[in-house]
This record gives sequence, C-alpha cells and structure tokens, in this order.
Amino acid sequence: MGDTLRSQTVRTKLQRIAAQAARYPEMVFTTLAHLIDVDFLREAHRLTRKKGAPGVDGVTAEEYAENLEDNLADLHERMRSGRYKAPPVERTWIKKEEGSLRPIGKPTFEDKIVQRAVAMLMGAIYEQDFHEFSYGFRPGRSPHQALIAVREQCMDMNINTVVDADVCGFFDNIGWQQLMEVIKKRVNDGALIRLIGKWLHAGVMENGVLFHPVKGTPQGGVISPILGNIFLHHVLDEWWEKVVKPRMRGRCFLVRFADDFVVGFELEDDTRRFMAVLPKRFGRFDLTIHPEKTRQIAFGKPDTGSNSGRVNDTFDFLGFTHYWSPSRRGYWVIKRKTARKRLRRTMRALWTWCRNNRHQPFAEQYKLLCLKLRGHYAYYGIRCNQRAMKQVLYRTEKAWQYWLSRRSHKGYVSWEKFKVLRTVHPLTKPRIYHSI
Repeated sequence: MGDTLRSQTVRTKLQRIAAQAARYPEMVFTTLAHLIDVDFLREAHRLTRKKGAPGVDGVTAEEYAENLEDNLADLHERMRSGRYKAPPVERTWIKKEEGSLRPIGKPTFEDKIVQRAVAMLMGAIYEQDFHEFSYGFRPGRSPHQALIAVREQCMDMNINTVVDADVCGFFDNIGWQQLMEVIKKRVNDGALIRLIGKWLHAGVMENGVLFHPVKGTPQGGVISPILGNIFLHHVLDEWWEKVVKPRMRGRCFLVRFADDFVVGFELEDDTRRFMAVLPKRFGRFDLTIHPEKTRQIAFGKPDTGSNSGRVNDTFDFLGFTHYWSPSRRGYWVIKRKTARKRLRRTMRALWTWCRNNRHQPFAEQYKLLCLKLRGHYAYYGIRCNQRAMKQVLYRTEKAWQYWLSRRSHKGYVSWEKFKVLRTVHPLTKPRIYHSI
C-alpha cells in the first residue's frame, strides 16, 4: 500500500469520527484506541516535526527512521498490550525578556509520535465542539485570523473597553483531576485516558535528576496544545457563550489564542461585571488571573459622541500593539505595530547572532540573516507596521557591520565600506505579507 493511500485511509477514519462528533454533540466516545494501528502511527510520524532535539533516550528522528517499519510495529504492539511507558521529559531553561527563566521540555521522538496520534484522534472530535472565537493550535487557523477578528469586532461593535487578560502559568498549573473530568465528558476510552495519565505522571528530567510535578501538562509535548484547548474550552469558552454573553446588556466579543485572550465590551458596566467574576471563574479550576497584567482598557473610537476628547490606551495581543489612529482619508481606524517587547527581543537576538557568528564566511552570514529577516517579516508584515520592520532592518545592518568590523583589525569594515558592501549584498527588505 502506497504512502498516499495509507494517508487517505487515516484521513477517512478521522473524517468519520469528526462527522459522528458533529452529528451527536452530547455523545461520549468510548472506543477510539483501536483506530491507532501501524498506518495511523506512520501518518503520525509523517506529521511529527523532525528537527527537534532528542529527548532523554538520545534518539534523533533520523535514527528512528532508519528502521521505521520495525520501530512502528514494535510501538504499536506495546500500545496495544498496554506496555507502552511514557518517558520523562528532559527540561532546559531559557531566559525571558524580563529576566526570568522559562522551562523548555524535550520529549523523546517516539513519544512525540504517540502524542501526535492521540492528538489527531481527539482533535477530530473536539474540532466539532470548539467555538469560532478560538484560534490557537487549530488546523486552518492562524494568529493573523485572530488579529483580524479583534480589529473587525472592535470597529463594528462600537467597542469602548477591552479586557486584556493574562493567566498565570496556564500550562504549568492545569489540575490533573479536573482535566481528566473535563475530557471524560466527551472522550472516555480507557486506553487513551491511561495514555494521557502516563504523560501527566511521566516526570521531568533535569541535570540527571527526575522530578514529578503534581500538576500541569507535558512541557514541549505535542499533546499539550489540544489538552490546553479542551480545558479552556470548558473553563472559559463555554462559560462565556452560555453564561456571560447572554447576561451582557451591550454588544461584546471574545477572541482566544491558546491561553491568551481579549474581551471587548460596548458598555463599561458590562466590563466591570465581567472583571468581577473572571478571577472567581478561573479560581474554581485552580487557575489564577494575573492581577497586574490583566487590565481594563479604554479603547473606544475617539470621535464618537461620548468618547470625544477621551484618551485611549493601547493593548498588546499576539505580538502586536493595537491602537486607534486616523487613516489617510481622515477617519479613525485600528492599526497594529510590533509590540515594544517583541521588537526589543528581536533586535537583541539579531545582535547576539551577529556577534556569535561573526567569524563565519561572509556569504553564509548573508544567507542566514536574509532568512531570519524574511521569517520576521512573514509574521509582522502587516499594513501600518512598515516603520517597525524598517527599524529591525536598520538595527540588523548596524549589528552586522559592528561585528564584521571586529573580526580582526586587518579586516575592519567601516560604515562607509559597509554601505558599498550592502549595495552588492542587500539584506531582505520589509514587505507586506498580510493585508489585515
């Protein structure tokens, strides 16, 4: 059987599950694990990212693929018999913008395949349940679609206040018992439930020492995004749609991307009522709304009657600062620019890269810098953000010239010399990728 035919067989299975989930929204699925056969695992392997660092077993994607068919057959047999053991996640730390450390998890490659297979099954079911205003880690959805939704609804609904919410360490603080209770309302297959339990209890390996957290989803795990979406669908989305929104007197909206969400209100009184109950709702599930980072922001259209002369604030969402500004034709519109923290982080990262790679061949530096800039523009390349992108380009050129000039005294590259060099080898210029 060819790879294309195998992939089509797996897609057919998922489509049938999705159709059943859509037709019977109250149905609890109890027999799903048998669908994960060798072909299903092979498709999960195909969809699993191959460039990640190896986990605690040291096996890379290339090494696993050398004997792929035997490895998948053995993996399927261990899963079928219940002998599969979830390995611990290797943890490293990276420095965040404000100086604190952020944990990064590295699961084993084989464990990623199993998590991908389970995520594919659960995604087919829950995609039928998730609401339209949820955009994070879902097929066919992107951060830019969430940005479009925020802008359009703020302008169309005459939104006057925005709640920019922040959940403290969401993925690290999900309660296991509560998560399992939420999942079992829709998926109660014993084999899948045991697999999820194994991942939650697998532990974390750091500097050769094994730790066992008592809450939170696997760091860096493929399964974590779908588990987080399922939990927040119950904690926030369903509560908003069935309880909060019907009680609001004015128009309002919610847009969520993973654990980052923005809520807009036409009436300020509705905003105050929502802010009063939001921490209590999350507290019921042992989650905390950050008291300082969660803000109620004045964000009404400046030239409307009650807002005439009113000073609006700005808010950050998905790496962009949103603000009101007059258009070229003179009417007020919402524009977006790269958030200051993201801009600083990008320029600092490019400066560090130029320093660490200054002794690499010039042609190699040029090629990689162009790739990095192109990747930055691919996300931040939206209308009205040209100034921030040009700033990134200018700072990159300055950093490149600075560190090229310090490769040796003999090879000093002045700014005048670099301008000539830049003419022959121009770095990628900013362009608009998203007309939003």
